[in-house]
Amino acid sequence: MQELLNQIKEQIALYSENAEAYSTKNSKAAGARARKATLELTKLFKEFRKLSIEDSKK
Repeated sequence: MQELLNQIKEQIALYSENAEAYSTKNSKAAGARARKATLELTKLFKEFRKLSIEDSKK
C-alpha cells in the first residue's frame, strides 16, 4: 500500500509541474505530459480503491 501511495504522490507532482508549465508557458508538450499523468492517476486511484476495500473487509 505504501508503494502505491508513493506512486500516487509522484504522479500528482508530475501532473502539477506539467499543468503549471502548460498554463503559464503554453507548452503543448507539457500539456500532453499532464494529460498522461491524469490517466496514470486514474489507474492508481482505482488500484487504491480496490486495496482499501479489501483491507476494510479484513
